[in-house]
Amino acid sequence: MANNQNPTRFNRAIVRCPAHSVAHGLRADNVGNPDYQGVKAEHNAYIAALGLAGVEVTILPALEEYPDSIFVEDPALVFTKGSIILRSSAPSRAGEASAMAPTLRDTFDTVIELPKGHVEGGDVLYTRDTVMIGLSARTDRAGAEALVQCLGQLGKKGRIVQTPPDVLHFKTDCSLLDPDTVLTTARLARSGVFDGLKTIRVPDGEEAAANALRVNDVVFVGADFPKTIDLLTSNGYRVVPLPTTQIGKIDAGLSCMSLRWNQI
Repeated sequence: MANNQNPTRFNRAIVRCPAHSVAHGLRADNVGNPDYQGVKAEHNAYIAALGLAGVEVTILPALEEYPDSIFVEDPALVFTKGSIILRSSAPSRAGEASAMAPTLRDTFDTVIELPKGHVEGGDVLYTRDTVMIGLSARTDRAGAEALVQCLGQLGKKGRIVQTPPDVLHFKTDCSLLDPDTVLTTARLARSGVFDGLKTIRVPDGEEAAANALRVNDVVFVGADFPKTIDLLTSNGYRVVPLPTTQIGKIDAGLSCMSLRWNQI
């Protein structure tokens, strides 16, 4: 049941416009509220970059009642063969999955609902052979074990791993650069979860750059991380710097803002 497709190839994506309430989104550290117009500009740049990378983007309207709803990756997972609706443990995000469900049912023939526990998509990393599920404050073991079963229904193998302490999501500290290479922080690399894969470690002081996003032939990286951009460029990757200053104020990165899949 291995996922033998290239997990960095996409031709479809779903995004959601930011709400004016985005300034009230969840965050671990209060470094100031994001500016709505700034978030909107970053989101527009992100959508444009997806299009230039060869992805057809479906844009959903803002949900004012859910400040974090711009981060559509958390309430669902999407694959070529179907989608899985997840369950957030954060009360302020609990309704986002239900709001996303009609779009998923209109788009995919198979839509599975996580039956128990809690999982957010920011804790889920697709690799060539495995879907890694990181236990965190937002993803518990009951949810992770249930997700493994759901993934099996789509012909995919799930593997439960541990997110480092005090890290919001597993993918806060990592991203897939190509089917065999992961961009990671030193603290996550030391855990051994990427044994069998090549790793590239982000430079000290740019840990937030680990949440990059490979889309087809390019890698999106936060423009505020020049050392990481230089590192990836020197390793032969074609980097597209994107602004993330405003979304970074609410603990977010580039993978969070879209649901991506390859429609055959």
